[in-house]
Amino acid sequence: MRFLGLLLCLSVFYAKSAQASCTVAVTISEAISASTSDYLERAEKRALDKKCDAIYVRMNTPGGSLQSTRLIVERILASPIPYLCLITPSGGHAGSAGAIILQACHVNGGVTATNIGAATPILGTGEKTPEDLRNKLINDTVSWLEGVTKLRGRSLKFSKEIVTEAKALSSEQAHKEKALDILATNEQDFLQQAQNRSVLIDDKKETVVIVGDLQEFLPDLRYKVLSFVADPEFAYLLFMGSLALLYVEITHPGLIAPGVIGGIGLVLSLVAFHKLEVAWGGLALILLGIAFLVLEVFLPSFGALGIGGLVSVFVGSLFLFDAETTGYTLPISLIFSVVAVLAAFLLGIGYLALRTIRLKTQDTDADLMSKDGVVSAIDSTGHGGQLHIMGETWNFVSEDPLQIGDRVHVTARQGLTLNVKKVK
Repeated sequence: MRFLGLLLCLSVFYAKSAQASCTVAVTISEAISASTSDYLERAEKRALDKKCDAIYVRMNTPGGSLQSTRLIVERILASPIPYLCLITPSGGHAGSAGAIILQACHVNGGVTATNIGAATPILGTGEKTPEDLRNKLINDTVSWLEGVTKLRGRSLKFSKEIVTEAKALSSEQAHKEKALDILATNEQDFLQQAQNRSVLIDDKKETVVIVGDLQEFLPDLRYKVLSFVADPEFAYLLFMGSLALLYVEITHPGLIAPGVIGGIGLVLSLVAFHKLEVAWGGLALILLGIAFLVLEVFLPSFGALGIGGLVSVFVGSLFLFDAETTGYTLPISLIFSVVAVLAAFLLGIGYLALRTIRLKTQDTDADLMSKDGVVSAIDSTGHGGQLHIMGETWNFVSEDPLQIGDRVHVTARQGLTLNVKKVK
């Protein structure tokens, strides 16, 4: 019986060993924005889908949006698996929003020759903050960060001073003050020290950190597009510019281009402000693009609606279809193919419309030359004026002197003027 029990234990051990653990690795090397929040959300879903045991975040950022930072901190605190955050590479830093996010991570650290801190809230424009507003922002951020720091058992003094005094420390000093859990020489050293640490998951359950094989979750085209529009200053300018363009379109209907650009810009700015979820923003862009493409068939926009529709469908597809968010994945090649088919369809319709116009023009010329007209008005020279033909009034010129009531025959057309000769 003991032998059978031993065999059972060994079989369970080898079965667990056969299931190799994994860790999803992400890299944050730009300002914290809506793109960062979306990036980490998708990384976490990738980790859960692959049944990975942790998320490893490489951090090197000057800071960014406080609103995006709050969303990221909320996600980390509610995560069912640990976040392991490291300031890297040497020479990098976790400033402002990055320092706050590091305090929320289950295990944090920094490689040598990095620094952390300077998290005093400032206006995105760089202007001086009014005293009352500054006090309000600082007090609110301090109290919020204090709760996060207590939860992780790190230095309350440091978390307060990085906000109130814009304090910044080297990773060595921050480790001594217990603001960083680990001081590492490189990434591998950090991950080895993080292994088997006891951390609190979802604010209530203790678990042991397991570091498995790194699976890179690299920034994709969706992330790059979001990063471009999510910069706070650019997003504000995009929002105000879009409203201005929509106003121009409303007050001067028929210009088309301002309305198209303003509509797309407004949706993108709402995504950047977190007023629209990225997926809903993608759906809005796709629907807007389809509306533009339909209107292109009926309105003379000289291609503005068609081009705007193609751009809107392409960007919307990037935002909407994501494997980690929807469970579906669309390769970039497929999105390009769909947009190319739509473009070919529009070009085909344009070609047929142009051909129809030319045929109609030729038919009109033939009809004019097959019928006679009657002079209704004459100028002082007697060689020009207006005539009635086929129920329409046309300008004419003639080599023969004419009088009102004369019958004339059309010999040619030049724009809206007919060449005629008198019918004898």
